[in-house]
Amino acid sequence: MARHAVFSSGAKIWKSLECAKSELRLDLTLACGQTFRWRETAEGHWTGVIRGRVWTLTQTEDTLWYYVYKNEGGASGENRDQKKDSQKIDEEETQSANAQQDAEVEAEMLRDYFQLRVKLGDLYREWGAADCHFKQIADIFTGVRMLRQDPTECLFSFICTSNNHISRIQGMVERLCQALGTPLCQLDQTSYHDFPTLSALADRGVEQRLRDLGFGYRARFLQQSAKQILDTHGLQWLDGLRNVLYLEARGALRTLPGVGTKVADCVCLMSLDKSEAVPVDTHVWQIAKRDYKYTADNGQKTLTEKIHRDIGDFFRELWGPYAGWAHSVLFCADLKKFQNLKEMIRLKQSKKKELCEGNCKKFKIKREFDGHEKKKKPKSERQKKAKMSIKTEEV
Repeated sequence: MARHAVFSSGAKIWKSLECAKSELRLDLTLACGQTFRWRETAEGHWTGVIRGRVWTLTQTEDTLWYYVYKNEGGASGENRDQKKDSQKIDEEETQSANAQQDAEVEAEMLRDYFQLRVKLGDLYREWGAADCHFKQIADIFTGVRMLRQDPTECLFSFICTSNNHISRIQGMVERLCQALGTPLCQLDQTSYHDFPTLSALADRGVEQRLRDLGFGYRARFLQQSAKQILDTHGLQWLDGLRNVLYLEARGALRTLPGVGTKVADCVCLMSLDKSEAVPVDTHVWQIAKRDYKYTADNGQKTLTEKIHRDIGDFFRELWGPYAGWAHSVLFCADLKKFQNLKEMIRLKQSKKKELCEGNCKKFKIKREFDGHEKKKKPKSERQKKAKMSIKTEEV
């Protein structure tokens, strides 16, 4: 049985891209709630599915390493049915050419998936210059990058997030793939499947099947949304929303069953190239109130459309056209699983405060000393008085 690849077992079988950790941190980006299909299968090794291929990723300080597994059909992913006729060509040359072509395709897939052409370091500096709170967080939470996911996977994964938490959502999405997705490969007794197609999700019997798997009311939303897309819009509709303006794309998504403003914003930001989309949930609402003194809700107990719009507009004005990316850094920093990292921020701030207080004390002592010195009369003046007193005695 095939096993999950580990970099230390043989680096020669791995491929790589130049990518500094300041531009991408796998442990933060893949576990912060924007995708639900990646698992840490060994320390610092993440295994998941991108475009019908199973990948394991790991990284060193300046390099992103990746291994792509062969699917059950033989060849890797999308190219498994694209083998060339090699009867008239030397077999080794053909294999070498195909391997090189696969390597180029895979590298481009990763660049697209992680949006590596966006210079994250430059954005962090811009956001830090505009927002001192962000700057404090960014010193620890570096490399949190927005993914460019498949729109179908992103939409139907986020329909599962209603009244849910990350670990439970991960379980739901995994069961969804196992029940309706195409099998890809098996590693260490773990089966990997592609995400279900719209046609598979829209099937009449899907709702009951998903209810039996513990999806509850979400089962109906999943089946009905897939059916509505196919019946009303067609297979290419979701991908086509990448080419329209943000508010138009969000409005179109909100016509689907189970898709509210927050889910629509998540899909816009994480799969439809709308970097200005700022998903607002109770966590982001609390961040706005706690760290940015947002009080425009007038004590409102529930998250309304107005609050969603006001907070989104506030952060767009503060952070600019990539506001959604900046928002994801703060969201990541607020997750319980990363509180050990956030504690490092508190320690840094505490040390900085102690250093500042120490400097203030030194400054105060110096000022008092300087003040004492100023009370002393200049030497020349004292000498004059001494001379005067001598003259007075002589008289």
